[in-house]
Amino acid sequence: MQLTGLHVPLVTPFAADGTVDLVSLERLAHDTLADGADGLVALGTTGEPATLTDLERTAVVDLIGGVCAEHRAVFTVGVGTNATEGTVEALHGVHPRADLALVVVPYYTRPSEPGVVEHYRRIAGESPVPVIVYDIPQRTGRSLSLETLLRLAELDGVAGFKHAVGGVTDTTVRLLAETGAGLPAGVSVLAGDDPFVGAILALGGHGAISAGANVAAGEFAALVAAWREHRIEEARVLGGALAGLATALFAEPNPTVIKGVLAAQGRIATPAVRLPLLPASDGAVAAAAALARAAVTA
Repeated sequence: MQLTGLHVPLVTPFAADGTVDLVSLERLAHDTLADGADGLVALGTTGEPATLTDLERTAVVDLIGGVCAEHRAVFTVGVGTNATEGTVEALHGVHPRADLALVVVPYYTRPSEPGVVEHYRRIAGESPVPVIVYDIPQRTGRSLSLETLLRLAELDGVAGFKHAVGGVTDTTVRLLAETGAGLPAGVSVLAGDDPFVGAILALGGHGAISAGANVAAGEFAALVAAWREHRIEEARVLGGALAGLATALFAEPNPTVIKGVLAAQGRIATPAVRLPLLPASDGAVAAAAALARAAVTA
C-alpha cells in the first residue's frame, strides 16, 4: 500500500527528575491518533533520539508501537547513522511491530550521490520493513539531485521520501511532477518541512511527516484531507495558518518550542530537553502557543 496521510514524529517528554516521562508520552500518542493522524514516528529527530540511552529508546519504541497497534495506525521507527553497516545492524533489530523505517541520508561524512544510492541499496536490501529516505540536507550536508532521487525510488524496498529540503525547490517541483508518471507505483513523497506542507500537498505530495502536528494534529490532518478532497480554498487558508504556526514552532531549535507549547497546554509534564539543547525562551513559546490557539479555533 502507498504511504499517505499525516504521520507525527512524537517528542520524548521528560519528567522533572530528567527521566523519560512514559505516562505523558502514552497520553500524547493516543491523543495524536484520536485527533486524526494516520501514524506515529518513534525516534524521529523531534524525539531527541541521540540523547536517549539504549534502554530509553527501547521503552519509547515499545510504547509507541503498542499505541499504534491499538489504533491500527502506521508505525514508523527512525533508524540510521552515517555508517552503512551500523544502520543495517540497527535495522536487523527494528521493532517487530514496525511498518516502516525512516532512514536519514548519511550525515557529516558527505558521501557522493552514487555513494548515497549504494548506501540505500544495501539498507533496503537488508531491511525487514520498507524504508523511507529522509532527505534533509540542512542537517546532513548532502543535497540530492532529481536524478539521484529517482534512482533511489527505483530501489526495491524504498517506500518513499520524507522531503525536507528547506523549501520548495526546482527539484521539489520536478520530483512531484513525477508522481503518477516517472515514480514507481507505490513510492510516496511526504512533506517533511512544516512551513511547506500545504505547498507540497498542492504540488501532488502524498502526505506529511510533521513535527508541528505534536501541537496541532487535527489541523494538519484537516489540511491533508482538504487537498486530498480538492477543497482548494479551504486548503489554501488552512495551509497558510499552519505555515505561520510552523514558523513559530521552529523559531528556536526543534523540539524546544514544541515542548514548551505542549507543557503550557498541560499535555506533557515539563518542557525539558537534554543538552546540548536548552529550553525555548518564554517569548518564543508564548508566540507559538497563541498561534496554536488561533489555528485550533479557526
